[in-house]
Amino acid sequence: MKQIHVWLILPVLATSALVQAQQPPRVVDLHASDGTLLKASYFAAAKPGPGVLLFHQSNRTRTSWEGLAEQLAAAGINTLTVDSRGHGESGGKLEGQSSVGDLDSAFQYLISQPGVARDVIGVGGAGWLGVGNSTETARRHSAAVKSLALVSGETLRPQLQFLYEASQLPGLFVYSDADEYPPTQAAMQLLYATSSSPSKKLVHYSAAQEAPWLWYETSNPSKVPANGAHGTDLFKTHTDLPGIIVQWFVTTLLTTPGHAPADPLAAAPILREIEFGHGVAHAAQQLMEARKRDPDVHLWAEVSLDIIGEDYLREAEDDKKARHLQEADAEVKTGIEVLKLNLLAYPYSADANFNVATAYMQDGQRVLARQYAEKALAMLDSHTAPLSSWSDTEQRRGEIRAGIQDLLKQLAETH
Repeated sequence: MKQIHVWLILPVLATSALVQAQQPPRVVDLHASDGTLLKASYFAAAKPGPGVLLFHQSNRTRTSWEGLAEQLAAAGINTLTVDSRGHGESGGKLEGQSSVGDLDSAFQYLISQPGVARDVIGVGGAGWLGVGNSTETARRHSAAVKSLALVSGETLRPQLQFLYEASQLPGLFVYSDADEYPPTQAAMQLLYATSSSPSKKLVHYSAAQEAPWLWYETSNPSKVPANGAHGTDLFKTHTDLPGIIVQWFVTTLLTTPGHAPADPLAAAPILREIEFGHGVAHAAQQLMEARKRDPDVHLWAEVSLDIIGEDYLREAEDDKKARHLQEADAEVKTGIEVLKLNLLAYPYSADANFNVATAYMQDGQRVLARQYAEKALAMLDSHTAPLSSWSDTEQRRGEIRAGIQDLLKQLAETH
């Protein structure tokens, strides 16, 4: 039976199913390949589940992740935070980014813990150091890593190449305009643009003015005064951010492992082609090719094509009133093509089926209009899937149900 992915926005830690008994973190010793002792903290979930590995920025230690790690463990995700070499309680001296031996030691410890799903791992990092370590860990263990969360950093060409090639890896990208280490903003935008995954999300905290450049991100925090806008410092100035990151990992590791809702910004080239280049056939081909690699992938947000398709139908109505009948007929036909393309991507959406029904009704194809309207109503009645990928509230279900019933009433009257 085909798996149905249900994209729901769940309030983090407010949902009783996600909240589990909290265990205190366990301080552990990791041994790098050269014998250097690395300190880490392990936050175990109350029952078996996925794991997350968190890397700190140059001017902080693993304790900067502590509150978030506790929330992840409470949500059912086993979490390991690590002091990088030469930082916090870890020995040795860091030169450049962490050695692959250090990264592998942390990764192997996490997946060796009882109850950790070895092939469902998320990695998060903050700052230049943490983002580099995160992307390199994902590159080295790409079969197991199902999600990334990157905050206020940058990375090197091999890791950028990996992000470009890893089209099935969801990524969360976070930065603030006020970051005290410019041009971190541009670096994060580059990371987001380089990632080829349609399941990526950009969290951008805007500011009236960017901070001036003072120095690089180093282990010496006295070089640049912290202003709460870099890396995990954002947790204090933007208290919503820990919940955003937790929800990201809940979605991509627990709810729908390795998947997140398609991002309209990531889908911009496809959406532009559909809306202004009549590229419906090309978009359908891209979707089919992508689903050969991942049957559950989405290349655009459902609501994006809803808007484009309905815009064509509205224009058709205006042209019809102006007696531009040929233009109106062409616009209705294009609207149907767009909305059927959306249904190809989201076949379990009652909303998408209803939109196709209304388009056929506008085109005078009453048999098809009834067919899709009745299917949408049956899907609503079954409650086996949400109304759509973006909404399943009772209010919207009621609105769509009323629309379907009204359309069926019109069909009965015209018949």
